[in-house]
Amino acid sequence: MIFTTLDRIIGFINRNIAAFGISGGVALAFGNVVARYVFDSSLTWASELTTYLFLWSVFFGAAYCFKQDAHIGVSIMLEKVNPVTAKILMIVSHTITLLFLLAVGYYGYEYVIFVHELEEMSVDLEMPMWIVYLVIPVSFFFAAYRVGEKLYEVIMTAPENVLKKSEAEMIVQQMAEGENEELLKEVEKKTGSLL
Repeated sequence: MIFTTLDRIIGFINRNIAAFGISGGVALAFGNVVARYVFDSSLTWASELTTYLFLWSVFFGAAYCFKQDAHIGVSIMLEKVNPVTAKILMIVSHTITLLFLLAVGYYGYEYVIFVHELEEMSVDLEMPMWIVYLVIPVSFFFAAYRVGEKLYEVIMTAPENVLKKSEAEMIVQQMAEGENEELLKEVEKKTGSLL
């Protein structure tokens, strides 16, 4: 129950900050270009805020990708070894990733405290820089939580089920099983009926 609620909260925060950051940054950059070339004046703070919005969007989007397994992974070695070895390698890989994310999150937190003590302010927005740098510990701790979930999932999964099939392999299997009509609807949904 607690983990389900935490999962939803972290997912909501990651998705919405990533979406707001990218859409707000694009809108602000576009508005500033229009103001500069059409009205011959620009917002002096827009460039700085656009950078911060993109920064937050990227960090929280990357944290969200851990949940979706959207980060690039090279699995050729895992496919060449037996399932038990593949499971051990995945546990080691997730553990190293988790430790790295926790370390960056911790040192990011230390840096936020340091910047807060310096009372550093942004140039154009005149905003405390610790607010901008807060993205590092928060997003890295969120990503660490997601990797912890994946690590637990791998530990609890039987070795022969640890490696997931690629989407192409699943489509071929579904076609072989005669699920062509439903498969066609799924492909149309994913491609926007472009096929």
